[in-house]
Amino acid sequence: MTAVLKINTQDLDARFIEKMKAEHAKSDLEIHVVDAAGDAPSLGEPGFWKVISKLDWNKVGDDAAVLEPAVDFLSGQPLSQIYQFVDQLAEKLHQLDTKSHAQVFLDDEEAEGYLSADDFLYARCAVVASGETAFKTVLTEPAKMPTELTFEPLLHLANAAYRRKTGKEATLKPAISYETYNNRNGWLS
Repeated sequence: MTAVLKINTQDLDARFIEKMKAEHAKSDLEIHVVDAAGDAPSLGEPGFWKVISKLDWNKVGDDAAVLEPAVDFLSGQPLSQIYQFVDQLAEKLHQLDTKSHAQVFLDDEEAEGYLSADDFLYARCAVVASGETAFKTVLTEPAKMPTELTFEPLLHLANAAYRRKTGKEATLKPAISYETYNNRNGWLS
């Protein structure tokens, strides 16, 4: 059963949360943040790649400096776009989480048939951080998956933008898991 509840954040209180927990103890709760004004534009695919294009690769070796222009840009967007960025990033990383893409690591002589789940995730981050063209190329041609290039800091971009925008810490959770082996269809033989 699926139910859609629409509630203003002003109406959320501990009693409501406890009621939801009691009535839906074994259910998943999905929260969509909709700007009250309703006029905040969607980030969309072009907006996602615009954020990625802000990464400053002239600062390689200083991850914070590479991220800085993208963090600055994303923090200047509506809060809903920061959440949308998290979901789009996770979706792209999930798409690259396949046996075909991992096979490149397994075939690498230095890896000796071992796949580090973290290294594979960070390599997928590097693909996305390399931009739309690189992402689409590697997505359709898994043999072009890099084995020596990683960029874990991409996973922290949205949290940094959120912190800058709100002054608060957050752990933003995407709607889909990007962790290695979570794309079940991608790991089928």
